[in-house]
Amino acid sequence: MKELIDKLAETQSLTKDEIVLLLDNRTALLSEYLFEKSREVREKYYGKDVYIRGLIEFTNYCKNDCFYCGIRKSNKNTCRYRLTPEEIIECCQMGYDLGFRTFVLQGGEDSEYSDMKIIELIWSIKEKYSDCALTLSVGERTYETYAAFLGAGADRYLLRHETANPTHYHPLHPPKMSCEERKKNLHNLKKLGFQTGAGFMVGSPWQTTEYIAEDLLFLKDLQPEMVGIGPFLPHHDTPFAKMEKGSLELTLFLLGM
Repeated sequence: MKELIDKLAETQSLTKDEIVLLLDNRTALLSEYLFEKSREVREKYYGKDVYIRGLIEFTNYCKNDCFYCGIRKSNKNTCRYRLTPEEIIECCQMGYDLGFRTFVLQGGEDSEYSDMKIIELIWSIKEKYSDCALTLSVGERTYETYAAFLGAGADRYLLRHETANPTHYHPLHPPKMSCEERKKNLHNLKKLGFQTGAGFMVGSPWQTTEYIAEDLLFLKDLQPEMVGIGPFLPHHDTPFAKMEKGSLELTLFLLGM
């Protein structure tokens, strides 16, 4: 197993079978060996710096009905809110005064916040805080809309794919949502020149080691600038309320890879 970690460190690549073998045979000692290699890479490129982002959750309305999500359209118990553009700018000012130089506008796919409203927000934020990076996380949009967001001044876009396997994607999402559409959107963001973020849940219902390996290989192919990997946490107001939560230990191992 150490040889596989060495290969990963040297080539940044493993086959699907090798990834499955490594994940299925991980141990505490193997994790420490992996983390040692990971720290070497991190310190080579980032030293010990920590970068902090100012995350603004500006709406929890969403047209989608993803079965694992607490703000899914069908959840009638959620206390919904929507910040006004003025409130969002106020949040940016507070963050700027505290030293934040990256703002993230994140929310559900809220039809009240049209493409044009988002564009106007981008203009306002970039005009006032020109020395700050602006990241968007507002879901699936058309290629033309992504291009307009970029043209307005947005720098980065977060769009977690959650699972790269269509068979696994289907029972986690309503029929109108598509794994291939999600991947297409991520490739569009990369093509346009966004600094792009993808990522997946660890331990989501019906996930297998093979599916996790496919997630890692998808990320290898996409080459996003940002990757989010976090454990599945069951929300009490979703169909997955009684499902087992994802493993922190496995999540850390995957981050190390």
